[in-house]
Amino acid sequence: MKKLLLTGASGFLGWHICQLAKQEWEVYGTYFTHTLEIPQIKMIKVNLSDFQALKQIFNEIQPEAVIHTAAYSQPNFCQTHPQESHLINVTTSCNIAGLCADYSIPCVFTSTDQVFNGLNAPYQETAPVCPVNIYGEQKVMAEIGMLERYPQTAVCRMPLMFGSETPTANSFIQPFIQTLKAEKELKLFIDEFRTPVSGTTAAKGLLLALAKVNGIIHLGGKERISRYDFGQILIQVLNLPSTGLNGCLQQDVKMPAPRPADVSLDSTKAFQLGYQPLSITEELKAIASYL
Repeated sequence: MKKLLLTGASGFLGWHICQLAKQEWEVYGTYFTHTLEIPQIKMIKVNLSDFQALKQIFNEIQPEAVIHTAAYSQPNFCQTHPQESHLINVTTSCNIAGLCADYSIPCVFTSTDQVFNGLNAPYQETAPVCPVNIYGEQKVMAEIGMLERYPQTAVCRMPLMFGSETPTANSFIQPFIQTLKAEKELKLFIDEFRTPVSGTTAAKGLLLALAKVNGIIHLGGKERISRYDFGQILIQVLNLPSTGLNGCLQQDVKMPAPRPADVSLDSTKAFQLGYQPLSITEELKAIASYL
């Protein structure tokens, strides 16, 4: 089996990639903060921002492909810790692209729909980027830097992701479910729109990109939806109490990072390559027994 180096294996998306990739690859997964064992995955603790340590990992493993998911991906954290997050989100990403160029191996990078300002959705790959928060700015810098160092990099802009919780991470729906079950108030935005997919679907898209994509591609879902409407589907599929669900506006919730209103992705290019997200209802039904 070929060797795949996966950064951020302990994260929500990284864990889901492991479950699929191990069927066809010998997977080496990196982690730093959250110690974890994943069956059939060779886990490596490494500080990716230490370039010598990163280089040593490449030298020792001799990977035949890399999927780079490790990141500070919470916009509010990046807004309040710009230097710390820049080190991983930008500098490390560019270093990984450089090493992949040295080895001439496929490199997949997970970017974000937050590279857009939310005023001109749905966004195709060719749309001009214009982030409104530091997280989006850092991902734009990483996209540019990685493609400069290694034009063959597959830059995958990811949407909002959901799914069953992993040993060290969960998605945005776990707190939603707990709040609704407790019949407490759950306020969700009616004026923020995304194109969500499950962690499993996102992982399938990234493995497809690994095989077929150079340059930028969008891996959004097929439905543009607000968090409030997503909450309604969640209630329906999981048969949860609906008493606590209320709509609110972005401006009602004060957060460190500004939020774009509509970063729906047009993922036609990926669909044509064989990327096939299910509807949100189908995605939730498929994972309902794990939620």
